[in-house]
Amino acid sequence: MIEMVIEARRKDLGGFEVGRVLPFHARRMVGPFIFLDEMGPAEFAAGAEAINVRPHPHIGLSTLSYLFEGEILHRDSTGATQPIRPGEVNWMTAGRGIVHSERTDPLKKSRGGPMHGMQAWVALPTEAEDVDPSFHHHGEEGQPSYENGGLFARLVAGEAYGAKAAAPVSSPLFYVHWELAEGVRTAPPPGRGVGGYAERALYVVKGEVEIGDRVFRGGQMVVLEPTAEPTIKALTPATVMVLGGEPVGPRVIWWNFVSSSQAKIDAAKADWKAGRMALPKDDDQEFIPLPDVPATPEPAPAPVKPDPTDPV
Repeated sequence: MIEMVIEARRKDLGGFEVGRVLPFHARRMVGPFIFLDEMGPAEFAAGAEAINVRPHPHIGLSTLSYLFEGEILHRDSTGATQPIRPGEVNWMTAGRGIVHSERTDPLKKSRGGPMHGMQAWVALPTEAEDVDPSFHHHGEEGQPSYENGGLFARLVAGEAYGAKAAAPVSSPLFYVHWELAEGVRTAPPPGRGVGGYAERALYVVKGEVEIGDRVFRGGQMVVLEPTAEPTIKALTPATVMVLGGEPVGPRVIWWNFVSSSQAKIDAAKADWKAGRMALPKDDDQEFIPLPDVPATPEPAPAPVKPDPTDPV
């Protein structure tokens, strides 16, 4: 039933750790999901730096931010300024190009507090790679949820279990948040064998779950075989993110840029270096420079990893 297990690689981003799951050297994508980070968990002291990601560019993808705890203030070059809180979704589509920052609000920084969430990048299908950039924020009412018998499930994006979330996705996908009480059994959306999604995976955020006769713990992603129809049992209270969808085709990933075309990546690098991409109007005093790394990407199948100074 299990194709692969991926261990999150913990990275210190200057007082704040993330667990990087995708891309992985042996598995670049799951459906259209090309990047997945677990942000934290962290507890910031009052006055600590907290989240401070300077403006930086993207092309060819949508970013999906989702929090369990804390708050992040998003600003981007479409003019959007939007805090995100637990249970909400920030869905930003870069298309032909967008610039955004993510920071802790100064008032929240002065108080300190917890931070824990997920950051995903969804590669756009080829026909949508050059769409105009856009930003959408959705509260809990935009995400169908279910709760019964120790299982809480929220459909964060896409379609699953007969429901559809509000985020404006560009290709078939699903992204689900489970909270499982000890002993609860449940199942992911169906796979290819029964007319479901071609690629699926589960990321255990915390706790322990059993799939077949194997146990998986926080920080592990389980990539399922396309036709597998497993039952997942929570051995302890557990938080799990379930994700997948239909592949959109091979993608080049370099720093914050994703594309089906190396030429588009090179053009985006030149535009950012030359200052041709507008900064957010309320956050235009600094930015992350283009990394000083060789222009030629690593040979396939090993991906060029995003800049470790940028967790989103």
